[in-house]
Amino acid sequence: MSADMAARALDVDLLARELGNWRTSSHSGPAYLGLADAIRLLIVDGRVPVGSRIPSERALAESLRVSRTTVTAAFAQLREDGYLHARRGARSITALPTSSQVHTDAPTPTVSLAEAAMCAPATAVLEAFGEAARDITPFLRAPGHELMGVDPLRVAIAERYCARGLPTDPDQIMVTTGAQHAIGLILASHTRPGDRVLVEQPTYHGALTAISTAGARAVPVALTEDGWELGAVQAALRQLAPSLAYLIPDSHNPTGFTLSAAQRKQLGQIISDTRTRTIVDESIADMWLDEAPPQPLAAAVGRDDLVLTVGSMSKSFWGGLRVGWIRAERGTLATIAAIRPSVDLGTPILEQLAAARLLAMHAEVLPERRDLLRARREFLVGLLARELPDWQPGPGRGGMSLWVRLPAPMSTALSAAALRLGLDVPAGPRFGVDGTLERFIRLPYALPESELEDAVQLLARAWHSITGTVGAQRQTLVV
Repeated sequence: MSADMAARALDVDLLARELGNWRTSSHSGPAYLGLADAIRLLIVDGRVPVGSRIPSERALAESLRVSRTTVTAAFAQLREDGYLHARRGARSITALPTSSQVHTDAPTPTVSLAEAAMCAPATAVLEAFGEAARDITPFLRAPGHELMGVDPLRVAIAERYCARGLPTDPDQIMVTTGAQHAIGLILASHTRPGDRVLVEQPTYHGALTAISTAGARAVPVALTEDGWELGAVQAALRQLAPSLAYLIPDSHNPTGFTLSAAQRKQLGQIISDTRTRTIVDESIADMWLDEAPPQPLAAAVGRDDLVLTVGSMSKSFWGGLRVGWIRAERGTLATIAAIRPSVDLGTPILEQLAAARLLAMHAEVLPERRDLLRARREFLVGLLARELPDWQPGPGRGGMSLWVRLPAPMSTALSAAALRLGLDVPAGPRFGVDGTLERFIRLPYALPESELEDAVQLLARAWHSITGTVGAQRQTLVV
């Protein structure tokens, strides 16, 4: 571990905010275990960097308004589990456990709701890779470093945009190694440490991580229960003058909202008037379920110098196919290309050729995947109504997950309790800034129905545990 990492100190008040509502019912166990679980989640999620100095026991106890004994016991548990390293005469530092520190009786997730992603359409993917293996022969005569991407894929992506109402030339496309890579490249080339990046609240947690990694600062504009409040977006852009904005207008992750055509026109005008360079994340745009989305937001802005549209194969086809792209003005792509060699030398060519073949099959592949998601969405809604009737799925109906409102702000405690039962489900604050969103949790419905049923059963057990209703329910059954 480097000296720089070891020197980083966590602000006690910031840590307290990030911890959110970690307190649970006494039925779920001692308070120190709840606190240890909450700190562990922050480390695993990356919201507390590995190698940071943890605040003193006294300072954290005062900030959380708990006894110092509780904090001492929580720190001891984290040291035993390998998430804190003690140092003589100094504060402990955060860590990840080595294999020898992982207890054999530690909870191992058996079901995961951490990722909103489907299995591959195997027949189509195998066919695409078989054709790609034949297509690759001409590329073997060159070194294979393609900073912008191979022509067949750039042409296929441009044609998709044209078909959606956004005229695009292949040289307006840069192929990347997934959408996360694309976002990171844009941030690296268009922000400096300390710059502001406007984001929706909630938003895709990977974007928040990328913003933090770039040294920039995410500034949130809250989504309402009905979606975007564009007046608030306009006010924030004018008052804060961020270096970038990051928006998800199609099948928003995690809420499922889609911006209407009228709203796109209004937002396009706002972006143009404020001259705000904007990342538009369309990674889940293909996963509309009830109604196809309007034309891309870039068409409503009408200025390619302001909009960088990010796309990906991961949600539409397969997460194992790490191929994404950026659609932008040629000069903007040249700026990104200039810094890209410090990150990588291009996306693997075989995967690009397979992606081009899959895009040509989209009309056959995507409807079936949407049908699966519709069925699984309704199945999950039914499970929640039966097992957790007080939970309220939001009105957003697109994408691959439900954004669910909990009866009490206990998302962090729920996530920790679920992990102890073998279910990995991120807490609501992971999708926001500064530890908010404790009343929400994201539940993907991309898994098969049997796995969704197992997940909801575990969620119900975890919820009843932390809210203290398990004992009451058992007593009623005995009577």
